[in-house]
Amino acid sequence: MTIEQNVINWRHHLHKHPEFGTEEYKTSEFVTKKLEEFGLEVHCGIGGTGVVGILKCGDSDRSIGLRADMDALRICEANTFDHASVHEGAMHACGHDGHTAMLLGAAYQLAQSKNFDGTVYFIFQPDEERGTGAKAMIEDGLFTRWKMDAIYAMHNLPGIPEGQIVTRPGSLMASESSFEIDVIATGGHAAMPHMGTDPIVVGAQIVTAMQTIVSRNLSAINETAVISVTEFATNGTVNVIPSQVKITGDTRSYTDEALHKIEKAIERVAAGQCMSAGVDYKYHFNNSFLSTINAPEETVHAIKAAEAVVGAENVNGNCEPFTISEDFSFMLREVKGCYILVGNGQGECGGTALHNPYYDFNDNILMTGVNYWQTLVEQQLNKG
Repeated sequence: MTIEQNVINWRHHLHKHPEFGTEEYKTSEFVTKKLEEFGLEVHCGIGGTGVVGILKCGDSDRSIGLRADMDALRICEANTFDHASVHEGAMHACGHDGHTAMLLGAAYQLAQSKNFDGTVYFIFQPDEERGTGAKAMIEDGLFTRWKMDAIYAMHNLPGIPEGQIVTRPGSLMASESSFEIDVIATGGHAAMPHMGTDPIVVGAQIVTAMQTIVSRNLSAINETAVISVTEFATNGTVNVIPSQVKITGDTRSYTDEALHKIEKAIERVAAGQCMSAGVDYKYHFNNSFLSTINAPEETVHAIKAAEAVVGAENVNGNCEPFTISEDFSFMLREVKGCYILVGNGQGECGGTALHNPYYDFNDNILMTGVNYWQTLVEQQLNKG
């Protein structure tokens, strides 16, 4: 059986048996078994269910880390093909099954060829979707137990032509943060609003005032950001002015400086409006993902490897940044590296959006990923 068919089979097996973040027990066992079969040194239970495979060749002290995510989503799959999920309510709707299979394929090929001089760390990470997996592996000593000169990762992206690769130096993807504002008032009878305080009016003023944060607090040139209010809930009813309004939402930005400005500005707006109306408030801001920032030199290396695999005409090394987020961002704050996106296809062949019940990873790009990883290692840890 060819390596391509093996990688396809691994991908279909993983797709059929998805597991949520921090619960990737069978997935971790599957990855561990394959790596051991390839002859790698394997460490399990890193950051929970994470796996690190180590492959050494030659006597160089150079090293490189390659990372794939393993977790699935809480989505009921609508596909009916043979490798559809057999776990009710769980689905690989983001392609992590493909990412894991590609990195396994690269581990196999590099173990066979040994055409490099140094150490390769194959990192299989849990719980990317909720943004806890990378941090858990880091806290468990990923970069203190093992030295890595650089680290790389990739993700598929529907809508980009099959096999094309895009990336950019600097901020490739945005940070993701959520906020929650509780406006606390007295409420009252809808017929006698003057006898209490109304959190709905205050909440509406907060939402309106928040629209000026990006346009009046951030640079229009280099601090692009999005602030979206996504929920406005009260404990009132048709003839009752509520005593509480809960405002929740999501923010995206490309720099840590912009992120910190947004966090402070939202509270300043809430505090000002509540003080003016004589009501209280509570504020919570949670940063789930940092912005994904590629190092310039490592981005050049990633582009060089991509061009060798798919041709320069199929590589965009200075793409527009994306507002999606990725917890690989935490690893890039520890070790310099680069994240790339590989086209999953367009239309019926790979074009279904991520996190959709009809999504499926495009098997046609599996070997693109395998060959990219192998080429990147052989170029960066070349025997010469």
